[in-house]
Amino acid sequence: MSAATTANYPSQKPGFDPLQPLRQWLDQVQVQNRELAHRLCQLIPAQCPFERDIKVFGRTLFHIPPMCKLNPLYEEVVGLRFRALCYLADKCGEDVTRYC
Repeated sequence: MSAATTANYPSQKPGFDPLQPLRQWLDQVQVQNRELAHRLCQLIPAQCPFERDIKVFGRTLFHIPPMCKLNPLYEEVVGLRFRALCYLADKCGEDVTRYC
């Protein structure tokens, strides 16, 4: 690879990631049960519940940004919710718009 090509790909951080086993476990969970899929879709929110606009008398004073991405397992949890939604839509033929 040329220097320009390698500049586009950040190097892996060397070291110990204590959450790696949990990340792998979450990534390997296969949703093959309708009840589990429904429960996951209900428990994992579609949007960050912490994001808010603070308004007083109709004027926005400040905005609280979404903090979910600060969660070190955010990507894995969102992926699990997506797999549950796909299972319900593709395998069970259910309408999943209530979870969106």
